[in-house]
Amino acid sequence: MFGNLGGGEIILILLVVLILFGAKKIPELAQGIGKGMREFKKALNDVQDEVKNIEKPEDKK
Repeated sequence: MFGNLGGGEIILILLVVLILFGAKKIPELAQGIGKGMREFKKALNDVQDEVKNIEKPEDKK
């Protein structure tokens, strides 16, 4: 998942994030990322549905 990163490097990255953003901001950032991912997936599904409808116009008749 993380490519060539080992356990030590991941811990170091997490510590840097904790120092930069603080413990109170991290849950807010994670929540914002989660909302963004949900919106993206919803938009992606909508586009896929539209493409399927364009490919099968005889279903609308």
